[in-house]
Amino acid sequence: MKQNRSLFRRFLKVHFLFIFLPPIVLIFFSAFVGVSDTHEKDLHTANLFYVTVLLFGFIIVAFVILSWLFFLKLQKRLARLQEVMSSSAKNNSFPKPISVQADRMDEIDQLGSSFNSMIQQLEDSRKRAYEEEMLRHRLIANLSHDLRTPLTILRGHVTKLNKESMSLEGQNSLTEINHTITRVGDLMDDLLTYTLLTSGKHPFGPVSTDIGRLVRASVAAWYPVFEEKEIQLDVDLPADETFYWEADPTWMTRVLDNLFQNIIRHAAEGKYANIVVDVEKEQIIVADRGPGMDNSSYERGAGIGLSTSNYMLKKMKLKADFTSNENGTKVAIGRA
Repeated sequence: MKQNRSLFRRFLKVHFLFIFLPPIVLIFFSAFVGVSDTHEKDLHTANLFYVTVLLFGFIIVAFVILSWLFFLKLQKRLARLQEVMSSSAKNNSFPKPISVQADRMDEIDQLGSSFNSMIQQLEDSRKRAYEEEMLRHRLIANLSHDLRTPLTILRGHVTKLNKESMSLEGQNSLTEINHTITRVGDLMDDLLTYTLLTSGKHPFGPVSTDIGRLVRASVAAWYPVFEEKEIQLDVDLPADETFYWEADPTWMTRVLDNLFQNIIRHAAEGKYANIVVDVEKEQIIVADRGPGMDNSSYERGAGIGLSTSNYMLKKMKLKADFTSNENGTKVAIGRA
């Protein structure tokens, strides 16, 4: 950016003209103006002394006043710029452009112009990011919707083939195909849910929620599934004690569903699930004896669901701490 005027040079120019120029004029005047006799010379010397004292007093006063006015104006301009920046930080938004005098363009105006350019670039970047995010959400939603039709057709053909006579190996292959179709459908549901959550289209209504009662209802709903998989269920859900979180009951139920579903899918071989409501620590603890989260099957299948659960918990000002090894996985949900 081309610099038109310098604030520092203007400061030096003004102080030179009004402070340093008068003494120089006085010196030259005294040097070239003579006197005729001793009495007039003494009088002239006395007058020159008082004039010099007054002049230096004027210089000091002028220096203080001019410096004070200069830096007061400078402070006001910098304070205006600082106010714009601080207000944007408090409101968590981009600041508005500040006014710049194009005819002056000293160092502070150049700083303001650069600040305005930075704001414009950030606004353009945010707009592009928002458009790309909306495009991605629409693409995922459309793909999730469009893939349901071929999956439904595949499931229909699998149902027809199940009615045909075939070898045991063929029956096992059809069972695996049907399981894979179900898994793909569940993944699409998880992906669509996560997309709706991150785009702000999933309703969120936090209320004071009885956590003990909510966990008991979720465990009761999943109990037949654990029993079918022959998973030993070890629960510690106090009936006479509870605690409350400001949470969305539907979202909390979805989080627990995801944890229970991961036990069924990836830790069923451990044949054990432990579900605890710790009233004293205000925590929900879910543990299993599966192969752990480092197992490739767990990593491949639990990513989207866990991302959705973590997003929901963060929105409700909660967090999930995972402890996992080859002997099992433990999840403790508590306040963030």
